[in-house]
Amino acid sequence: MAGEEDKDGARGDLWAHAIDRAGLGVWDADLATGGCYYSPSWSRMLGYEPGELPDDPDLWLTLLHPDDYDQAVASGERHVAGLTERIDTEMRLRHKDGHWVWVLDRGGTVAWDASGKPRRVVGVQTDITRRKQAEDGLAQINARFRLALAASGTGIWHHDFETRTSFWDARTHGIFGLPAIDGEVSLDQWSSQLHPQDRKRAEREHMMPRETGETVQLRYRMIRADGEIRHLETLVCFVAEFGGAGQFVGTVRDVTEACLREEALARAARHDQLTGLLNRSAFDVELARALESAAERHFAIHYLDLDYFKALNDFAGHAAGDRALQIIGGIIADALPDGAIAARLGGDEFAIICPVTSGEDPATLAREILDRIAGTSFGEDAGSPKLGASIGYALICDASISQADALARADDACYAAKASGRNRCVAFGEGAGASTSGLTAARILSETIDAMENSRLLLYGQQIHILGEPWSTSHRCEVLARLQDRNGRLIPPAAFIPAAERFGMAARLDRWIVRTALERHGHAMRGPGQLVLGFNLSAQTLSDPGLWEFVDREVEAAQVSHSNLVFEITETAAVTNFQAAERFVHAARERHCRVSLDDFGSGLSSFDYLRRFPVDSIKINGDFVENLAGSAFDQAIVRAINDVAKAIGLTVVAEKIEDDETLALLCGLGIRYGQGFFLHRPEPLEGIVANLRHGRAAM
Repeated sequence: MAGEEDKDGARGDLWAHAIDRAGLGVWDADLATGGCYYSPSWSRMLGYEPGELPDDPDLWLTLLHPDDYDQAVASGERHVAGLTERIDTEMRLRHKDGHWVWVLDRGGTVAWDASGKPRRVVGVQTDITRRKQAEDGLAQINARFRLALAASGTGIWHHDFETRTSFWDARTHGIFGLPAIDGEVSLDQWSSQLHPQDRKRAEREHMMPRETGETVQLRYRMIRADGEIRHLETLVCFVAEFGGAGQFVGTVRDVTEACLREEALARAARHDQLTGLLNRSAFDVELARALESAAERHFAIHYLDLDYFKALNDFAGHAAGDRALQIIGGIIADALPDGAIAARLGGDEFAIICPVTSGEDPATLAREILDRIAGTSFGEDAGSPKLGASIGYALICDASISQADALARADDACYAAKASGRNRCVAFGEGAGASTSGLTAARILSETIDAMENSRLLLYGQQIHILGEPWSTSHRCEVLARLQDRNGRLIPPAAFIPAAERFGMAARLDRWIVRTALERHGHAMRGPGQLVLGFNLSAQTLSDPGLWEFVDREVEAAQVSHSNLVFEITETAAVTNFQAAERFVHAARERHCRVSLDDFGSGLSSFDYLRRFPVDSIKINGDFVENLAGSAFDQAIVRAINDVAKAIGLTVVAEKIEDDETLALLCGLGIRYGQGFFLHRPEPLEGIVANLRHGRAAM
């Protein structure tokens, strides 16, 4: 027996040592006496040394967390009452230093009294604080994950290849327009809702992770159960460890609004916001593509510039101008044939690229657009010109031509249309453009700039006569410019002046002409009765904020009087920028410079301009003069203009006098001043000045 007792004692010590090393706290409750034993390891688990805690059978209750009291007591009572096989609960006990220790309490009855009621209950408490902390951390992560998914509207799904089942969470169901519940879906549910145009691509990309092992992101369109089309984004990865054959695990979210914003931004990057047509950068890309295959697929470039658009802005306001541009954009878009594209290049300029097959005439499209514009009201003021358009076009059959030259050809033709009278279409090489020997506006401008620097821009003059008297009694001469190319040929103003206007160089050209004329011939303008020079100014020059500072400086340098300068502005230039023209005229009158309104009678409101502009003279539009002998209507117009001018004290000049009969009629109508080839052809200004100096009239 002693041996058995020794063995039992040794075994007991071993168990006690094992329990102590495992950090387990043992409790032993005697229900008959009400006592309870707590092992030293239980005390150490709570930070106490053996004997430091009071000998109290309800000690654990004094250390129990209030929130766990009911649950812990109920667990023991249910077991003692025979309702549960054992005590099994988690609770918190206060540590000596004040923090809470999570313990797993497990135990059960080991002895019963004669009536079968529990007499002794033994249990073990295990410190599970670290596990609970880990669980809490994981719970927080899961909560944040669920919150992030909810905030992003992301759904979770997986597909098991072994069981061939797919599971969608409630949000995934909702995204696809199905009842928002967690659960399995049929194998074809996803593919059946794919947009037909995206189905093959989406299914192919969806399977890629199984082959590559990489996470794949794909976008596609889906048709919801209610028929609405939505854009979705899915992330898919393949997890081989899940299930026997692995699983697809993925997310899905609705990105429709983002896709629509991206599409809107992409459209805005290529389209003009006001008209909806392509913008300049997108047009350049399309032109480059067209040029790559121009040898096989010919095309035409149409260049459209609105007529009198500035007048519409001045009279009706910028809102009306914007509305007009929108209407023009719609007219162009509606007129485009299949395969053609149109762009707003900027301001009131538009361009079209139109495929041309054998037998087709590019002019047909241009005329259709002009007809539609002519038949549209743009809200023009009763006193302003009607909005129209000039269109130039160039047929492109050569892939070697540059983009700049291809567009410049159509641009040149457009300016030829304007020079030919506006509101018409002209092909490259026709009209005013024919006289340039095929040079584009950009090359002509380059020639002009080079000519100003290398004495190839020549000053000519055309005398203004007092009809019936020698020119020496007038001494007035209109300064003209002629461009001499590198081969010595003269290029007329109708070619290089529009090019200068097109590229914003007209003001520089006008300044060069004024400066050069005053530097070379200022000596002939000094004193009374001396030479009076007239200068034609462009609309761009009228808007030049530094113009009068320049004029004053040059007049002072040449030692001449402001009164020996006449500035001629056309009705077209005036109406193009009415406010600038009005400021210019008043500034000129303050300096005693003379101002002449050129091409008088060409506009719809010619007489109204006389009310607005206090000019010194008017020059009757030559269209009313050149056929004067054979037109009673023209005679009536000229007589009316002269009568009005005399009534308000203006000098009248008639231009394009080409024969004796016209000269006699003008004298009979009371016109005193005139110019034209019949009286005097333009000649170098140096010769005119030399004749004046020697007292000879150049007749």
